[in-house]
Amino acid sequence: MLYLSGRFESLRTFVDNPLPDNPVNVYPTPIDWRPRDSDGSYLPAPAQHPPLKTLFIAFGLFFLTLCTCLIAGTQFAVAYANNQAVSFDEFARAFTLIYKNPAGLLIGFPFAVTLLGILLIHELGHFFACRHHRIRSSYPFFIPFPTLIGTLGAFILIRSPIRTKRALFDVGASGPLAGFIVAIPALMFGVLHAKVVADLADPAHAVVLGTPLILHFFAAILRPGISAGSLLLHPVGRAAWVGLFATALNLLPAAQLDGGHILRSLSPVAHRYSSAIVPIALMLLGFFHFWSGWYVWGALLFGIRFFRILPIYDALPLDPNRKLGALAALIVFILCFMPDPFSGL
Repeated sequence: MLYLSGRFESLRTFVDNPLPDNPVNVYPTPIDWRPRDSDGSYLPAPAQHPPLKTLFIAFGLFFLTLCTCLIAGTQFAVAYANNQAVSFDEFARAFTLIYKNPAGLLIGFPFAVTLLGILLIHELGHFFACRHHRIRSSYPFFIPFPTLIGTLGAFILIRSPIRTKRALFDVGASGPLAGFIVAIPALMFGVLHAKVVADLADPAHAVVLGTPLILHFFAAILRPGISAGSLLLHPVGRAAWVGLFATALNLLPAAQLDGGHILRSLSPVAHRYSSAIVPIALMLLGFFHFWSGWYVWGALLFGIRFFRILPIYDALPLDPNRKLGALAALIVFILCFMPDPFSGL
């Protein structure tokens, strides 16, 4: 019994007779509103289609990128006919064909269609992986740019969190692996129809495209006895080369690149350290007189490190099949990466 002083005597009723407990389960409140299947497991939220207006934007960017790739493809076709690696004069002349003779750009069609096909399959791999895991994303957007290769690639915007490691791996690995599979037959065609040019690496050629490990492999099988460095690829093969180069860049194990997603799904700690080391390694490649563009990529990846990365809510580790997929992605990266992709730039 609690003893109260005189002036608090009026409160004794509340002390000696506390209020009764609230009744239980009279008005049940559903705290977790997520739908469940018949077995009690949670159902994923329904997928949402991107806004229709973004589809028109995607088509517009695709058309512009087709134009810039036709210009680049025309340059590659003329250089191939003249036994040259890259011709800046033809690249500049191809721009004038837009208003002088648009039909002249049709010779760049094989390069443009092959490259856009590889990039589209790459981005659709990401897109459908997002759809599978009910992750909101945009349609693939292409980046038109008047460069030697006709584009700066393509991307999709992910508009909702990736909540599981398995979804993170699927979204990261689906694009590069799908694009690589499509690029392989195009590269084989390019090697089979390649010209042998002994002085391809001569300093007189302003720019010579690098030779990835997979090109050495196919040259040894399809063109035995001929050095891969002396093969002038058919424009379709050049498009495959660009696709493989883009695949290697995307598989760099850092930040929010595809390779970074794959590594983070395996080990967040390794991803954190790799995101700090890879930019330094790329800048060292530029310092030791490889491609100067590595400075740009190193700076870009260094800056991306400061962007906020959303946490993973379900840390269930990858299953054995996905771990094999991660190993396959590593092999693809090794086959495609080139320390000096553009000699002379």
